[in-house]
Amino acid sequence: MPTTDPHTPDPGAEVLIAPVYLAGPGSGEAVFNTLDSAAGWTKVVAFGSDTYYTSPCQRVRIANAVASHYGGWTISYAEDPLGVPDWITTFDRDTPQEIVAAFTGTLVHGLPSHFADSLRGGTHYTGHTPATVFSQHQWEAVRGARPFRTVSPDGHAAFRIRGGWIHEYDELLDPKKSTWRMSAGPDPIAKPSWQAYFSSYIPEHLITATADALTDPRPVVRTAFLIPDRHRSLVKTQPLRPDQTTSRSTAALARSSRTNAVHQVQPPPAASALVTPVIAGSRRQR
Repeated sequence: MPTTDPHTPDPGAEVLIAPVYLAGPGSGEAVFNTLDSAAGWTKVVAFGSDTYYTSPCQRVRIANAVASHYGGWTISYAEDPLGVPDWITTFDRDTPQEIVAAFTGTLVHGLPSHFADSLRGGTHYTGHTPATVFSQHQWEAVRGARPFRTVSPDGHAAFRIRGGWIHEYDELLDPKKSTWRMSAGPDPIAKPSWQAYFSSYIPEHLITATADALTDPRPVVRTAFLIPDRHRSLVKTQPLRPDQTTSRSTAALARSSRTNAVHQVQPPPAASALVTPVIAGSRRQR
C-alpha cells in the first residue's frame, strides 16, 4: 500500500506523520529540551555521546547511553538515593521522542511535590488510567492472550501487562521481565520496531501520560528520509504548510537560546527554595 501522500516528498524535507508510534524516533530534541531546562537538575556528558541527568533530590537518574544494549533512555527512581531503585523505565533507541518526552516531562514537573499534584485531589489529577486512555481510543483487548494485551485499532501498537509473579529485582535487572510493555511496528507483539518497559511500582500517572502520547492521533514532524522503511506503507504523510515551517523555525531559535543559557551542570537552588516532600516510608529499609 503506497503512502497516502500523492507526491513523494523531498527526502530532506520535514513532513507530518501519523500515527506517532510509527513515525520513527526523531531527534530526541523534545526529551533533551525538557531535561536541559529543568530547574536544579544536573547534566553530565560522558564519552562524547552519553548523557546523564540527576534530579535535585538525587532520587531520579536518567541516562541516554547511546552504545548500550537498548541505546535509548533509562530512568530510575530510588526513595533512598544510595539504595536499590524502586522502579526503572527503559525506552529503547527507536522509541518515538514524543512518547519518551511525555514520561520525562510528567516526571520532572511532578517530582517537586513527590507526585502529590497528580493524585486524587491534586491540581493535575485527571482520574484517567492507562486502561481508560486505551479504551477511549478504541484499543481492544486480545481475547485469551497471555500475558494480557490490548492492541491499537490498526493492529500496529500494543500494550502488554505481564501476568504471574516475578521477583521485583528481576524486573530491575532485565527490562524484558517488566510488568508493562509498550511496543509498535508492523508486528508489535512478535517483532516490534521499538519497545518501552515499565517495572512495578512506577506511579500510574506516569504510565497514563505515556499512554496519552502513544494514542495521540495528531501527526508529528519528521524528516522524510528518517521514516523507518518498514513503516512507510503504514503511515499517513503530508507536507508542512509554510506557516508551520515558520513557526517551527521560530520555536527552534527560542529553544536554542534557552539551551545555550543552561550550563552543563546546573547548581541546586537555594535551600529555602527546595520543596521537601511529605512521604510515607520507603518500601526499602536499609
